[in-house]
Amino acid sequence: MLSMMMSIVHRITGGALYFGTVLLVIWLIAAASGPSAFATAQAVYGSILGQLVLFGYTWALIHHALGGVRHFIWDLGYGFDHDSREKLIKAGLVGSIALTVLVWLVAYATLGAGG
Repeated sequence: MLSMMMSIVHRITGGALYFGTVLLVIWLIAAASGPSAFATAQAVYGSILGQLVLFGYTWALIHHALGGVRHFIWDLGYGFDHDSREKLIKAGLVGSIALTVLVWLVAYATLGAGG
């Protein structure tokens, strides 16, 4: 059951990455367009809603990447027994949450809340 749910989440995060990449492109275009456009993009992305969306994008990116590592392990022929499969899936879920929080803590510590 957990394997099926994480497979679905992996597909959903893959789709979410398309949306997040569009946001990244918009930010880059704003940066290239000049100070006024960049300030506007920074204001939107720096808002509480913008930060929540970026946090979700970070989690989706990390979760999807760890799901890819899990699939690579399976492609090598390992981790197919029930216990190993469950451990890999749980490690991916816990790891994605922990790494997302770590990335954001480091970002806030080095760049500050207004960075």
